[in-house]
Amino acid sequence: MKLLELYISRRVMQMFMTALLPVLAIIWTTQVLARINLVTDTGQSIGSFATLATLILPTIIPIVMPFAVVIGITQSLTAMNNDSELAVIDAAGARRSVIIRPILVFAIAISLITLVITNVIQPKVKVAARQMIANAYADLLSTVIEEKTFRKVEDGLYVQISQRLAGRVLKGLFVADYRDPGYSLIYYAREGAVDETGTALIMHDGEVHRKAPGGSVSVVRFDSYAFDLSDLTESRGKAKMRPSDRDLFFLLDPDPDDEDYQDHPGEYRAELHKRLTEWLLPLSFALISLAIAGDARSHREARLHPMVSALTIALLLRWLAFYAANKAESNGAFIILMYATPLLSGAIAVSAMVRQKKSRLPAPLRRGLDEVWPRLRRLVLRKADERKGGQS
Repeated sequence: MKLLELYISRRVMQMFMTALLPVLAIIWTTQVLARINLVTDTGQSIGSFATLATLILPTIIPIVMPFAVVIGITQSLTAMNNDSELAVIDAAGARRSVIIRPILVFAIAISLITLVITNVIQPKVKVAARQMIANAYADLLSTVIEEKTFRKVEDGLYVQISQRLAGRVLKGLFVADYRDPGYSLIYYAREGAVDETGTALIMHDGEVHRKAPGGSVSVVRFDSYAFDLSDLTESRGKAKMRPSDRDLFFLLDPDPDDEDYQDHPGEYRAELHKRLTEWLLPLSFALISLAIAGDARSHREARLHPMVSALTIALLLRWLAFYAANKAESNGAFIILMYATPLLSGAIAVSAMVRQKKSRLPAPLRRGLDEVWPRLRRLVLRKADERKGGQS
């Protein structure tokens, strides 16, 4: 790569990182804070929370990078134009490939990085994050619920304990179960414990109050009672796989016996084509940025700022890609729009750059005309003066 191309690559990369890191930090912080309940609800350590925060990061990088590409390229080229660097490059007779080549190499590299993250890294970290959250909630009663704290375990189920002893023993149990709309149950027990499998809460020396819809209450005392936790622990201890958690090979050849695939085949189809198309967006956005800001322009030329134009188009294309992916879950015809969004926009940008190149004379020819035209003009004026002198 030539010295000038290295200079352009360095400027674009610096501006790309300047745009990427702050935006990525802001979005990452909002996503992490939205999951702060992992610590508050399950009593996990700060180390577990930091691990979860790290697992979230690869899921947002592919969303931010295409816009950082637009900002990095457009801002760099606009600054070079304002400093007359593009005009100097053009006047020196350099080919446009001097500007285009380093930017395209950079955009292709970002697109390949996006492809690897979305198809290799992202599914693995999503599965790890889901399993981590499921494990944190799996043994909620015996290890997590704080003493003398009324805690909602799930919708309609509330638990309070007075004291936690060694050996998974719980003192002063109170359980309110409103999950069944037909009746409500309230349990009191002096002592209890979660069995080793975590599927039952064994309560001793207590009573259960059963309230019917009509308002009648029946009270039953018991020496020992087993409260079933199997549904709760099974659902909390097992991470449910979604289409975004699957790797590319599964999406290409789904297991027909997979329950989630049987329930949502359209989502798996949309996720597959989303993986195959969205990695092209950085390259498409780079071509659009080149078409808008890649030429030397006069400072007196009235036009919308290139950054505004490029970002507006990028946001519209990003929205169109999301819209097509969502609609493709129920209508396969939108898959065409998913592929057309990056490919057609990139082709239009290339066509615009070709038209701009054809509409302008090559720099050596322009310099030759600049030198010849004054001489030709003087020659024509001299001939005209000679004719006038001859006629007089």
